[in-house]
Amino acid sequence: MPDLSLARKVLQTEAAAILALVDRLDERFDRAVLLVKGCRGRVIVTGMGKSGIICRKIAATLASTGTPAFFLHPAEAVHGDLGVIQTDDVVIAMSYSGETEELTRVLETLKRIGAPLIALTGDLNSTLAHAADVALDCRVSEEACPMNLVPTASTTAALAMGDALAMAVLVEKGFKPEDFATLHPGGKLGKKLMRVAQLMHSGDALPVVQLHTAMKDVIYEMSRKGLGMTSVLEKDGTLAGIITDGDLRRKMSSANVLELTARDVMSVNPVTLLHDTLAVEALAVLESRKITSIVVVDGSRRVEGVVHLHDLWRTEMV
Repeated sequence: MPDLSLARKVLQTEAAAILALVDRLDERFDRAVLLVKGCRGRVIVTGMGKSGIICRKIAATLASTGTPAFFLHPAEAVHGDLGVIQTDDVVIAMSYSGETEELTRVLETLKRIGAPLIALTGDLNSTLAHAADVALDCRVSEEACPMNLVPTASTTAALAMGDALAMAVLVEKGFKPEDFATLHPGGKLGKKLMRVAQLMHSGDALPVVQLHTAMKDVIYEMSRKGLGMTSVLEKDGTLAGIITDGDLRRKMSSANVLELTARDVMSVNPVTLLHDTLAVEALAVLESRKITSIVVVDGSRRVEGVVHLHDLWRTEMV
């Protein structure tokens, strides 16, 4: 049987390594956040071996939260790829010992280029730390490896520090949910953060009639737009009401419906949404009210579009 006590010890050691970072956050971390926030170029993250894998994740997190970033392999850097680094860039270099040869070999060139350097290291007296504009202390008391050899707690701590840096920059930049959705259009999280303005039928696709529109023209408009409803406008262009397939069916049993106008059939005070409503919130309204369409209006109740239940289902939010 596997040794569960060892697995628990690994998790406890790595958790302790992360918690130990909390009390080390100081003005150096603040400076690192401001360097990344103020970067006019790209953030270039570099490290060797397992540190390099962590660097790739840090770069991906930065890029996905509005900070252009990519991973640069230090071995490739010393064989010509240093040319991608420009003065306006910020470099984040990760080495637990701070003496990784491939990284130390690029330090002189980085100084000549003038790109600010942030170090993630376990030794603040190392070559890397002394060369950095800011060195963040990621040391651990021990690795989670039973032999205290395999990078485990140290890489976990560095990853957590990178996440802390990325999230602090995100807040400083004012990164919003809609920004996240823009950068994640193919992901489920991004789809949940879409606004109804991105999904609504507008312009020529918007079903709209006037109060005095004859019912034969109302029916034609509803059939042509294919949403099972139409909005009805006041003379000033604001929303007066809506007509749905259900409204038509209810009128069919009374007088000749074709002799009526939109005003005679419409439902007043319909449910509406503002264009910046989250799509997931719109879906909740449609399902709770047991309706299939909602009119989207601006602050003056002027009609901007119509969002249909099927449009929301197609986003695969559920």
